[in-house]
Amino acid sequence: MTPTLPAGEPEAGPWRPVPVPALLDLVLAAAGDPRGRPRIVAVDGRGASGTSTLAARLSALAPASAVVHTDDLAWHEPLFAWGHLLADGVLRPLHEGRGLSYRPPQWDRRGRDGVVAVPPGSDLVIVEGTGASHREHADLVDATVWVQSDAAEAERRGIARDVADGVNGDPEQAAAFWHEWMREELPFLTRQRPWQRACVVVNGTPRRRLGSDHVEIAPPPTGGGDAAGHGVPREVGDPGAP
Repeated sequence: MTPTLPAGEPEAGPWRPVPVPALLDLVLAAAGDPRGRPRIVAVDGRGASGTSTLAARLSALAPASAVVHTDDLAWHEPLFAWGHLLADGVLRPLHEGRGLSYRPPQWDRRGRDGVVAVPPGSDLVIVEGTGASHREHADLVDATVWVQSDAAEAERRGIARDVADGVNGDPEQAAAFWHEWMREELPFLTRQRPWQRACVVVNGTPRRRLGSDHVEIAPPPTGGGDAAGHGVPREVGDPGAP
């Protein structure tokens, strides 16, 4: 069945199941082996596409890794106007090869505890969430994964998640917030087109049944991959996956 995609986003495919460790190997190969700093991988996707789940699964396989959530940078910032915080507060310090202990400005203004942290000695940092891959600082990211999702299914589960978590109000209020968010997200991603920078696309709303240790992947849409051609190899796959 053809997924429902927003205008301008090309459908990826063909999809194939692979074990999550094989996806991690592919992404690490695309990211290369920078000296004196961790690899930086962006896991980008539309709201409720599954970026946080995927980032957690990848990080669990990489002991010296950390995950940075764009939601923490965007907290109480104008929608999709926080890219400078990602670049200046996270990506550039990581390029200097040191650990990260960053407090976005709204955290101080609003009394939020804690920090955005990356321990010293990390060799992989995964930045996840909508807007993880900005065109304006693509040179600060070593590899991008685009999580493509069926828009109708993402909306259904995004609203259900917010209601279950007790955020954004009752079902009617949660739906209203979702549509307000989409009014900003849709033009932002139309401008940014992160799928064009992806080394691989992961299906965030697969229709086939997958084992708990598998995901569906596809080559990036035409024009995807980086200048060095780091797209998903056609031969990577697992025909025996459920």
